[in-house]
Amino acid sequence: MINENNPGSFGSSRGLSKKIKKDKKRKSSSTRWLGRQLNDPYVLETKKRGYKSRAAFKLLQINDKYNFLLPGLSVIDLGCAPGGWLQIASEKVSSISGHEKVLGVDILKTEYIPGCKSIIGDINDKNVGEQLIKLLGQKPDIVLSDMAANTTGHRQTDHIRTTYLLEIALDFSIENLNNNGVFLAKCFKGGTEKEALDLIQKNFSKVHHVKPDASRKESVEEYVIALGFKGK
Repeated sequence: MINENNPGSFGSSRGLSKKIKKDKKRKSSSTRWLGRQLNDPYVLETKKRGYKSRAAFKLLQINDKYNFLLPGLSVIDLGCAPGGWLQIASEKVSSISGHEKVLGVDILKTEYIPGCKSIIGDINDKNVGEQLIKLLGQKPDIVLSDMAANTTGHRQTDHIRTTYLLEIALDFSIENLNNNGVFLAKCFKGGTEKEALDLIQKNFSKVHHVKPDASRKESVEEYVIALGFKGK
């Protein structure tokens, strides 16, 4: 059930207890994943609302808490596919006079989303970053990154690879954000992220760690939101 006062949150999810029949052709890990999907209220509500991914609720919930996606602000979403965060950002900041103020980039194609533009590219390529700024026509007020490396099953390896993506997103933000801008990115706990977090503390006025309700409890995933970019 949706909490109408907080559209990113849910009430009770009782009644979601579908059991998945075992299939000899399907791995047990696949069966567990399928069970989670079928019993996840966020997956069900994602389909109902027409969001591109359940990750849209993570951004909704973080924004409910920090209220940083405001009308008229410009946003760049790094690793935007399939587009769930683009949808929420566009809803909140809204386009002005037909000029898209929400841009996304990913190595995968993102289907068109009203009020947004997206390009295919690797943000680790400096030319791609320059292309984003040129398309936006200004420095962004907000940089988002829900990037995470494909998991290997080895926690420390996955942590290091995702921390690398955090560092790439942070470098882009420090290079391009407007003064007093906002940076929000996925951050896995594990130890190697300390250097990146120290750099965030140095360059922003306020830094918070947040784990939205839409992040699964068993996941090491959390987010770091940095407010008040101090400028280069």
